[in-house]
Amino acid sequence: MNQDNGFELQRASMVDYQLRARGIGSPLVLEAMGRVPRERFIPERMKDCAYDDGPLPIGAGQTISQPYIVALMTEALDLEGGERVLDIGTGSGYAAAVLGCIASEVFSIERVRELADRAARTLAAEGFDNVRVRCGDGTIGWSEHQPFDGIIVAAGAPSVPESLKHQLAVGGHLVIPVGSEHSVQSLERITRLTENEFRTEDLGAVRFVPLIGEQGWS
Repeated sequence: MNQDNGFELQRASMVDYQLRARGIGSPLVLEAMGRVPRERFIPERMKDCAYDDGPLPIGAGQTISQPYIVALMTEALDLEGGERVLDIGTGSGYAAAVLGCIASEVFSIERVRELADRAARTLAAEGFDNVRVRCGDGTIGWSEHQPFDGIIVAAGAPSVPESLKHQLAVGGHLVIPVGSEHSVQSLERITRLTENEFRTEDLGAVRFVPLIGEQGWS
């Protein structure tokens, strides 16, 4: 068996046992997770661990999230296909690629230049020409391309950044971990009901690196 076939089998197993068996039910999310080659988004030395049920280091003190968490957060956006999505905390670009399989446009922000550049190269090499990456402060969003049908934040914030809330389209969802900088956070889904009304739901406990920026941790 060649290496690519081995990864395909591991990816299929991940979808069945880490996602579907834990309640991820969106066909779009399951298809996207089964399509994106996670092994291409991690350091070469970590490739044998690509489909482990946990996060992996990607350099610069950052991690690629556990596959289940990527699927859970993506499913919480309740995408139907064709939307415009903002992704905060590009990291390796893996979650942006998953979003890119569903949304028509993904705008992804990474504060670490080394990671932003590497993610952009990987996404381009994998054919995700509907994903744009820039280096910057994700806590203030990407106002030139608002409103967004969905916003996903892959880092824990002390509170929900107001800039992100107000770049969300009415009816759209913002999924973000909120809580202590170095402890367990609550994964929250904020839905914009009207121009000035928002609903917040608690999706459970998670643990993420801190969200650094003007409207995050200093």
